[in-house]
Order: sequence, then structure tokens, then C-alpha cells
Amino acid sequence: MSDEPHILLVDDARDIRDPLAAYLGREGMRVTKAESAAAARAVLAVHAIDLVLLDVMMPGEDGLSLAGFLRATTQIPVILLTARAEEVDRILGLEIGADDYVTKPFSPRELLARIKAVLRRTAGGGTATVHAPDADGFAFGPWVLRTGDRELVDEAGVAAPLSTGEYNLLHAFVTHPRRVLTRDQLLDLSQGRELAAFERSIDNHISRLRRKLELDPADPRLIKTVRGGGYMLAADVRRI
Repeated sequence: MSDEPHILLVDDARDIRDPLAAYLGREGMRVTKAESAAAARAVLAVHAIDLVLLDVMMPGEDGLSLAGFLRATTQIPVILLTARAEEVDRILGLEIGADDYVTKPFSPRELLARIKAVLRRTAGGGTATVHAPDADGFAFGPWVLRTGDRELVDEAGVAAPLSTGEYNLLHAFVTHPRRVLTRDQLLDLSQGRELAAFERSIDNHISRLRRKLELDPADPRLIKTVRGGGYMLAADVRRI
């Protein structure tokens, strides 16, 4: 990422899109605007984007659909802009893989702070910053979590795809092996801030991780549930 982060702002409302782009430009950011998901896809095809600001409610393809596409095909961080304050909508956005959300109407200064916080947690192209730079990965059980390319691979070298949320959660486990982590701790470690309202999203991520990691997800051997405590990675971890 350059000193001038390149932000893609996707919002069908010009009265939000244009003033916000101007504000972020004054704050030292390069902003490319798109009025629809289709226009955003066209921008993404030709530009290197450091972060996407994405309106949820748009005609045609909505923001949640585009966020899911971005998470499945890139590692570009996404902040959702939503007028829908219901908890279920915010949870859905985070489970899809959005890195943060802001509810309209919002303060531009608050949004700027959130953008900077997400960018601090990321390197160029949306790749998460590795907090253990001397390690290329973490080996546990039959798996290796590769931090350089954010991949989970088995003993045969076959990769199991991870969403951003799943990767961040698994990274929290492998850096704290055999330690009981509460939902609050996992949220803090994997999201970079506490999101107490979204504890159920942790349970859903755990369920998806178990389906990828465990021979029998109904009888997990690696990620254990500790009654009344939280979860624990019940495996020794070796840095490689």
C-alpha cells in the first residue's frame, strides 16, 4: 500500500458518495467512486484497491453480495455502510467477512478513524499484517496455517479456503494454543476490537472451522468447547 491509500467508495446515493469522497481526499486518501456493484467490479478489475467502503442497500446487486464476492476472491478489507441497524444485518455482514461496519448517519471523522484502524491491521492489497514476522506459518495436528499467503493446508499440501474471519480466528487460536479463550477475547483477538453484540458470530465461525479442520466436526479434537469458559485449541503448535 502506498502512502496514499486507495479507497473504493461504493454507494448509489450521490449526496453521500460525493461529499464523503471529498472529505477522505482532504484527509490524504485517493478515492475512486462507484455507484453500483457492477461499477465497483469494473474498478476492481483494473485498479489496486486498499480498502472498500460498501453501501449495503443498493439497487441490483446489494452490498452484502458484493462483500461475499470480495471475501471469496480477494483479501481486500471491507467496511460496510448501512442504514439497517438491526443486529441480524450487522452480524450477517461480519459473518460474510466484512472487517467493520458503520451505521448511517455516521460522522465522517468516526468513519475515517475506522478506516485507519482497518488499514493499520492490513498491508498492501488487503493482506493481513502478520504479528509474528519471524514465522512463515504455524503447524498443529495435521495442518499448517501459512501466514504469508493466509492459507490453511493439510499434510498433502492441499489448501482449505478460509474467509478473513475464519483466518483471523484460527490465527488467534494458533498464537494462544492450549489456552481457554472466551468469546470476548476471541472477538478482540480476531477483529482487533471488542464486538460484544456479535458473540454468536464467533460460534458460527467456530462451526465452520470445525467442518474444515476436524475428521468428525460433531466430536472435535482440535477446537474444544470449554463449558462456561469459551474455546481452546487442544494441540501443540510449532512455528515453521
